[in-house]
Amino acid sequence: MRAILSGLGLCLMALLITAAGGDARVVPIYAPVTAGTPIAFPRDHGAHPEFRTEWWYVTGWVQAEGGQPMGFQVTFFRTRPNVDQANPSAFAARQILFAHAALADPAVGKLLHDQRVARAGFGLAEASEADGAVVIDDWSLRRGGDDRWRSRAGGADFALDLTFAPTQAPLLQGQGGFSRKGPATGQASHYYSLPQMAVTGAVTRGGRTQKVTGRAWLDREWSSTLLDPAAVGWDWAGINLADGSALTAFQVRDAAGKPVWAGGSWRTATGQLTTLGPGDVTFAPLRRWRSPRTKALYPVEQAITVKLPEGPHTLTLKPLFDDQELDSRAGGGPVYWEGAVSDGSARGYLELTGYFEKLTL
Repeated sequence: MRAILSGLGLCLMALLITAAGGDARVVPIYAPVTAGTPIAFPRDHGAHPEFRTEWWYVTGWVQAEGGQPMGFQVTFFRTRPNVDQANPSAFAARQILFAHAALADPAVGKLLHDQRVARAGFGLAEASEADGAVVIDDWSLRRGGDDRWRSRAGGADFALDLTFAPTQAPLLQGQGGFSRKGPATGQASHYYSLPQMAVTGAVTRGGRTQKVTGRAWLDREWSSTLLDPAAVGWDWAGINLADGSALTAFQVRDAAGKPVWAGGSWRTATGQLTTLGPGDVTFAPLRRWRSPRTKALYPVEQAITVKLPEGPHTLTLKPLFDDQELDSRAGGGPVYWEGAVSDGSARGYLELTGYFEKLTL
């Protein structure tokens, strides 16, 4: 689950739908998320257009030789709007693709980011259903025959040209890839992750291109019904530990800040998996940062405690720097905080949504 998808602007949708001659009153039937549905590769690396929403979400830490560590995000989304899927027009907005890319460079002190959006079609914006391959103009995220993923994205201030090599088997979240997100069984997603990916490639900033290496995390998730009506947002973390372990932790919050649902997973370097549910995950804010632009107050430093078979384990996550707020309202999206965080040698990303205003799907 990613913030930008929940905040896709009605104005943007109306523009695309109207231009396509579509009827926003037509409500399509979305595929449900059902327990026991097997995750199959390479098929499930690809798109699932029968579901309402999905994303390919890559975050990580990279570093040039002798340089400071930097964080990055590359995320592609697909959503199926409320238009007539039987419309024969090639311009019908049956599927919308959009993407975000961001670079968290301490030398800058705030996020550098850009975005893309387009209706699927015409070879300019496509999401393969056979394997991982998503393209919007000159932005792309593709899985090759060697199982490596490669992404190219960026904007006027930065460019990313990165390759992600899996070092571990896919991590099926929840029960075999069926991940609950709320008290109702239908509030769920199909969800798997590829943690501990080895990163190589290049980052360009200020006209200077540097070769970088690092570690990344790829999330794949698709759903038709995700959030409980009481939910206003969520906190999510994906953390690669130095010993090869991986932590996924999330909580969906109500207006009072209390968890509507929580969950995640802990997998050791040897593959021992512990699935976490409500009561197994606790987020404890340690320090907050207020955005000087939006005035939103984010708990950017948090202690996440998870219950493991051997006892509770706590990670104290601190941001690479505070100002990692992403304001995507210019493209019809929400305001949220998505930043590189660490606990010593444990590094990953923390996402904080619903602190500026309630997110709705």
